[in-house]
Amino acid sequence: MTTLDAVSPIDGRYRSKVEPLANYFSEKALIRYRVRVEVEYFIALMNRLGKPFSKAEELRNIYRNFTDENALEIKEIEKTTNHDVKAVEYFIKRRFDEMQLIDLKEFIHFGLTSQDINNTSVPLSIKECHEKIVLPYYTKIADLIEERAKEWWNIPMLAHTHGQPASPTGLGKEIAVFAYRLRNQLKQFDAIPFSAKFGGATGNFNAHRVAYPDIDWVDFGNHFVKENLGLERQQLTTQIENYDNMAAYFDCCKRLNVILMDFCRDIWAYVSMEYFKQKIKAGEVGSSAMPHKVNPIDFENAEGNLGMANAIFEHLSHKLPISRLQRDLTDSTVSRNIGVPIGHVLIALASIEKGVGKLLLHEESIHADLERNWAVVAEAIQTILRSVAYPNPYEALKQLTRTNEHVTEQTIENFVEGLDVDETVKARIRAITPHNYTGYACE
Repeated sequence: MTTLDAVSPIDGRYRSKVEPLANYFSEKALIRYRVRVEVEYFIALMNRLGKPFSKAEELRNIYRNFTDENALEIKEIEKTTNHDVKAVEYFIKRRFDEMQLIDLKEFIHFGLTSQDINNTSVPLSIKECHEKIVLPYYTKIADLIEERAKEWWNIPMLAHTHGQPASPTGLGKEIAVFAYRLRNQLKQFDAIPFSAKFGGATGNFNAHRVAYPDIDWVDFGNHFVKENLGLERQQLTTQIENYDNMAAYFDCCKRLNVILMDFCRDIWAYVSMEYFKQKIKAGEVGSSAMPHKVNPIDFENAEGNLGMANAIFEHLSHKLPISRLQRDLTDSTVSRNIGVPIGHVLIALASIEKGVGKLLLHEESIHADLERNWAVVAEAIQTILRSVAYPNPYEALKQLTRTNEHVTEQTIENFVEGLDVDETVKARIRAITPHNYTGYACE
């Protein structure tokens, strides 16, 4: 199959952008993680039972050097077992035969159910993808936005509230808002624990305890999950993981994506207002019919993919924590799709990175917009007049700004000239322009 044959654009059109995710969320990756957990469990179990052996590193090489052929062998076994985790167990037993470990074969998958493997393998894959790909990329985008905010920190800009001209602000400050929001969410994002279920058929270590009643299996499970896998073991579960922390992870992804969707829409609007122009790349076409167009397609693409990601994250966070009684299978097929929304996130982040890199500040448009909207200093004038107890200043400015078809610098000057206030107050008012009435925004 080529990318042209793929049903999903993630594995088709956008494959190059999501290629690294195959190491965490492909079928081969899931199988490899299962083999890894089974092998690490066997080694830890042997140590706990006082049966240490000399081939631990050789065993680890089974998953360290995992090949396509190994994955295909397991898929072939699965055709007979009709059970994916049992196929992994039989695959490892074959390796034990080759390594002359026949007497230890029955300690593979000892006392476990398939969810002890799945509910450690999947969160482990998410954790490692988070650390190596997802968190660094979100952080890179926050850094990029913050860099542009610093670059534009001293650019005064007309604000728009309800789509109407409002008290001026700073372009850099408005961009910095998004970096600030992302930073706050990233702190929460990286604090969410990656949890695992590990406790036997219904979460009670029934089989373990009946076989070796003198061993503290809860302590063993806690230590194995924490020290060998780097996960947090949930102390009370049914046959499956509770999925609450995983749901929290997906929900935090959604919040990050919503912030970035907001960013994309604002940048799109600024481009349409010509506050930004975009770098032109030789050979690129903006429209099949209109030669002049340079469309903000990167931000549109990002917004669409962030929406796709959030739709799937929403289902994952809602569905996974719900299961009938001690176990049903609805989580199994759903959890196989975890890589899909993350794929859409990577596509979106790549588009944002590209789009931000193409932005060219167009100060002339920003300056002209401020100059066209002298009415926005009315807030400043009426506030100064309030401070000197001038009668009904709000109403006076309301009358001025709403009866004049277009408020200009001269309109304001004429109004100030007619005020019955001290000359020092008039001087303070005359010093205010749409270009400097920005509070702390440009500092």
